[in-house]
Amino acid sequence: MNNNRKKFIFFLVLPLAVGSLAGFLTKNSMMIYKDLNRPALSPPGWIFPIVWTILYLLMGLGSYLVAQSPSPKRKEALRLYAIQLSLNFIWSLVFFNLQNYLLAFLILLLLWYFIIRMISAFWSVNQTAALMQIPYLLWVTFAGYLNLAIVLLN
Repeated sequence: MNNNRKKFIFFLVLPLAVGSLAGFLTKNSMMIYKDLNRPALSPPGWIFPIVWTILYLLMGLGSYLVAQSPSPKRKEALRLYAIQLSLNFIWSLVFFNLQNYLLAFLILLLLWYFIIRMISAFWSVNQTAALMQIPYLLWVTFAGYLNLAIVLLN
C-alpha cells in the first residue's frame, strides 16, 4: 500500500473512530435523548448516527486535502481541526454521560467557534476542504439550538 493511500485511510478513519468511540462511551444516549423534554424541530434519534457518519466522512476528506497541501498554513489548519474534533468528542460525554446540559452547551459554543476557525484555516489551504465543512457547521448550529432548548426545558 503506498504512502498516499495510507494517509488517505488514516485521515478518513480518524474522525469516524473518534465518533465511534464517543458513541460507544455514550451507548445509552438514545435512551437519554428519548426521555428528555425536547424542543420543536427535534429530529428522531435514528437520524443522528446517519448525519454524524456523513459529517465525519466530510471531515476526514477535508482534513486529508489539507494534509496533502504544500501550504505552510497546513499545520495550523490541522491543529484547529484536532481541537474541534476533541471538543466534539468531549461534548458527547458531557451531554450524555454527565447529563450536564449547560456545560455541554458552553462546550458546543466553543466547538462552534473552533469549527469557524478551522473552516477559515482550511479555506486558506484548500477551498474544497473548507466547503466540505459547511454542513458540519450548520449541523452544530442546529445542535446548539437543541442543546440550549434542552437546558431550558429540563
